[in-house]
Amino acid sequence: MPADSSVGEDPEEPVGGRLERSIGDQVKFYRTALGMTATELASVTGLSKAMISKIERAATSCSLKTLDLLATGLGIPVTELFRGLDRKHQAVHTAAGEGAVVVRSGSASGVEYRTLGALPHRTKSMRPALITFAEGADISETFQHPGSEFIHVLAGALVYAHGDRRYHLRTGDSLYFDGEAPHGVAQLLATPVRMLSVVDAPAGSGSDGHN
Repeated sequence: MPADSSVGEDPEEPVGGRLERSIGDQVKFYRTALGMTATELASVTGLSKAMISKIERAATSCSLKTLDLLATGLGIPVTELFRGLDRKHQAVHTAAGEGAVVVRSGSASGVEYRTLGALPHRTKSMRPALITFAEGADISETFQHPGSEFIHVLAGALVYAHGDRRYHLRTGDSLYFDGEAPHGVAQLLATPVRMLSVVDAPAGSGSDGHN
């Protein structure tokens, strides 16, 4: 049955505000995720293909009836169309040589942890850090934390322990692992060792991978 262009449509306006953009982005996201064309979505909602295009381009405002038709056609709650409206898109820039140097009680001597920024997130927390081991650094500490960790060696060479395995790493090498197994530097082969560490852990775990 041809789509009825009059059902649930609103007059086109030069809108494009945050609300319209958010709804348009969500409609397009779910439509493409479902593998639907604009024509197919128009067919199941009773809206015209032109109307679907206007909504996705934030070229029109949607009535409550239109929102209900879209949500039903996409198989999602109406509230999903507003998801991300209050989301703040942030970025953290850390210039070379900057970043907070974290000093902990009982921290190993000869080891510097320099945090490179963090963003608030409801479900997860990604924490990058630049870690430097000087010659003779105390490497007796081992760590365990929720989530996973990625390390990339920027300079030097070392043996890294994860569980009961040992990995010989040199400049340019990387290791990605489960953070819940005991892990840490087992031996410094060529110092100074500089490596990037990125811990991806559940939000609220309080873990940066080195505590």
